[in-house]
Amino acid sequence: MIVPVVLAGGSGTRLWPMSREFYPKQLLNLAGEHTMLQNTVLRLAGFDQMASPVIIGNKSQRFIVDQQLAAVDIRPAGILLEPFGRNTASAVAVAALKAVAMNPESLILVLPSDHLIDDIPEFHKALRTGQRFAELGFLVTFGIVPDRPETGYGYIRQGQSADALIEGFSNGLKAYSIYEFVEKPDLQTAKQYLKTGNYCWNSGMFMFKAARVLEELKRYVPEIVNACEKSFKNGRSDQGYFYLEKEAFGQCPSDSIDYAVMEKTDRGIMVPLDAGWDDLGSWEALWNVGEKDESGNVISGDVFCVDVEDSLVIAQNRLVTVLGLKNLAVVETPDALLVSSLSNTQGVKKIVDALKEENRKETQVHIKVIQSWGFIETVDVGENFQVRKVMVSPQASFNLNGHSYRAVNWMILEGEARLYIDAEFLELSTHQSFSFESGKLIQLENIKQTPLIFIEIISGSHAGIDHFGINF
Repeated sequence: MIVPVVLAGGSGTRLWPMSREFYPKQLLNLAGEHTMLQNTVLRLAGFDQMASPVIIGNKSQRFIVDQQLAAVDIRPAGILLEPFGRNTASAVAVAALKAVAMNPESLILVLPSDHLIDDIPEFHKALRTGQRFAELGFLVTFGIVPDRPETGYGYIRQGQSADALIEGFSNGLKAYSIYEFVEKPDLQTAKQYLKTGNYCWNSGMFMFKAARVLEELKRYVPEIVNACEKSFKNGRSDQGYFYLEKEAFGQCPSDSIDYAVMEKTDRGIMVPLDAGWDDLGSWEALWNVGEKDESGNVISGDVFCVDVEDSLVIAQNRLVTVLGLKNLAVVETPDALLVSSLSNTQGVKKIVDALKEENRKETQVHIKVIQSWGFIETVDVGENFQVRKVMVSPQASFNLNGHSYRAVNWMILEGEARLYIDAEFLELSTHQSFSFESGKLIQLENIKQTPLIFIEIISGSHAGIDHFGINF
């Protein structure tokens, strides 16, 4: 049995302003009708012995992860939530502990949730090669066959052919011992790597026996395994999510599985993968894979360009016009606008870091925030008021533990609701409004099979946590 382990907790800062801490790039539709997360699990369909996936994420993204998997009819074997990020070594350790608990003989397939892979049959072919080596106790990584000199990725230098390790094995793909991992190179070095044909990009995808990788982790970084074992043992399940215990997890050093194990083990194997791969780690990468017009532009949304060449222009909320420019990235969202040279979009992280220093919420949340029961979308904010659109999913409900504002008013736009106030209740329908006082305990229930939509107007200070539990 192979247990897919999907790493879904990254923040994707280089794709700001669309990708944000609480709604990162793996949860966005960047290439095709599905999100990156959905594509990650969907491309495993048809591969024999593949179990339900285990998702590693964080608390802030749990609802949207769950909803996106349900939308493509995927029932995960578990959604494990880290209290904070500790890089990939801890994520692999926790996933391996989960897989061993499911089946001591399990293999785990570690997959970042933000990759683009065009050739699924070729991807499955590489997985079958990796499976054969992993079953023999090797630690397998998948190296991407490069098609250009790339300075944004780490590389793996291949060693000797490993085919002889499996007698009579051949399915048309090669496998190699790992000579070394190398850091992101400069352009001249990247060109040399490409010319030799002995280097692959480091994809961050791995396959190994769960028990075997735990042995290697204990050998090289026992402190990581000890912290993860305690955190996993003392974690708690709640409403389909598993929360790792915070105190023990906090003792876990931050390290990648590459540094912690793969660069040290003598059991490493690299399987080359040539399947139209990209990690869409920047706006330039998205332009590279996008469908271009006759001027070389990739355009999405309500966009009007004149004398514009080789640019990426995305409009989410309004008309965006661009005149007389070249090699540009323009990305518009309802509350932020990015304008950058296309070749410099790897540096967007610098902008995000600077905004974080200013405590700007635009680095964390969008104006629409997903909840387990629906969403809340900010329409307008002033010094002493908020206006928000709220959607409650069919048959869903939520509880409010009171508020401390001057006034809160709701106007029902679509649907019908049952509202419980202490021991009493009333029913609200389209065009009706309701105001409730501070301190009241309220439950709102959508009683129909269609979404309930209402406008909320809040008077008074909105600093801190509001009555829906959202940070502003």
